[in-house]
Amino acid sequence: MSTVTIIGGHGKVALLAAPHLVEAGHRVRSVIRNPDHREEVAATGAEPVVADVETLDVPGLVEVLSGSDVVVFSAGAGGGSPARTRAVDHDAAVRSMQAAGEAGISRYVMVSYYGAGTDNVPEDDPFYPYAKAKADADAALRRTDLEWTVLGPSRLTSEDPTGLIDVDKGSGEVSRGNVALVIAATVEEPSTIRRTINFDDGSTPVAEAIRAS
Repeated sequence: MSTVTIIGGHGKVALLAAPHLVEAGHRVRSVIRNPDHREEVAATGAEPVVADVETLDVPGLVEVLSGSDVVVFSAGAGGGSPARTRAVDHDAAVRSMQAAGEAGISRYVMVSYYGAGTDNVPEDDPFYPYAKAKADADAALRRTDLEWTVLGPSRLTSEDPTGLIDVDKGSGEVSRGNVALVIAATVEEPSTIRRTINFDDGSTPVAEAIRAS
């Protein structure tokens, strides 16, 4: 059993991922900013931890993460201002990576998006700040000594999870339920370490699809 801390624990994907991790035997701690969300998070089987990662410095994050074996970063500004997008999706993410290292946590899973980058996104596009923040955070994680995995789901849907995905096919969409299954399976699968896994809904069982050949 591992202790898994999900940053962004009240997000739609995180709320779906927590029960799968609990069912697999892990202790799950879900970091949330709003204390009003405690009850909803607790209903997933996770332990609510109230902390604002946007404002916490590295020592504060070390305190939040201490005792964990795995960090899953699933937080996001959710389409806020460019400044807040940078503050949450990049700055807080990077501080959490530093804090994980200082807390002696080696395993770190980043929930990003399919092919994150700015190559095909003009700077005046409203999506650019998010694309830049996520791409820079992913790059920062790859430079660390952590046992990292970057997950790149494509466009998220609310369809029922099938448990079936394709990796690097680029078909265009994936259910949040399937993303939750991928997160839980990634925590269990050592061959995902130091890999970027871009995926969509597909035809291959999740555990098989993410396993390195």
